[in-house]
Amino acid sequence: MVKVLRRLLSPIYKVYEKRLERQIRKGPVPKHLAVIMDGNRRYAESLGMLPFEGHLKGKTTLENLSDWSRDFGIHYLTVYAFSLENFNRSKEELEPLMELFEESFRNAGDDPRVHENKVRVRAIGHRELLPENVVEAIEYAESKTKDYNNFNYNLAVAYGGRQELVRSMKNIGKKLKSGQIDIDDIDADLISSNLYTSGLPDPDLILRTSGEERISNFLLWQLAYSELYFADVFWPNMRKIDFLRAIRSFQQRQRRLGH
Repeated sequence: MVKVLRRLLSPIYKVYEKRLERQIRKGPVPKHLAVIMDGNRRYAESLGMLPFEGHLKGKTTLENLSDWSRDFGIHYLTVYAFSLENFNRSKEELEPLMELFEESFRNAGDDPRVHENKVRVRAIGHRELLPENVVEAIEYAESKTKDYNNFNYNLAVAYGGRQELVRSMKNIGKKLKSGQIDIDDIDADLISSNLYTSGLPDPDLILRTSGEERISNFLLWQLAYSELYFADVFWPNMRKIDFLRAIRSFQQRQRRLGH
């Protein structure tokens, strides 16, 4: 019944999608979009699938999102793919997921779309905790795209916002101890420069799927003035129209940036 209903509504959604797209192209878009990709496992569970199958479907959604973002001129895309807490998941789920990460980074390094659009690919997070094959794949993608700056694609893997801040504080502490800096040199810019996202603009919009309305230890420092949008759809089910609605919501807001 659900599938029949979707088929009947599909032409209506296509018309609405085109109309919404035309409207959005007339307004500003986020320079930096950050995404919490939530709901892969619940999507799989709802269909009687294995968790990995949900992650695999989510990979396709991520590829679509990357294409949509470039098409709309969003030059920075940061996605939360794997948190430090996710290491607590079962071995049966983690092993194929790590293989998927390895494959994804290898493919990114060889993807013609990446090179045609000059997309710089980076991973942010505690990569020292990842399997060697995944780290090698990350380094492969980063080395193949290191000279690009037209678009930036950042994958947060083995990432935690609080842990990133601790890392920044430790780096600053070492510089303070060695005499490289004075205590009066410590300010917001110095902290930002010691984060994984050093050199990147803070996110203008943070999009989270699955209906959950929380940040989950993602970019805690960087999201100080970000707009937040929560989509009530599992990540693998996210459509272009959901993406467009998030951008429309961003355009409708009056950004005060603390003023």
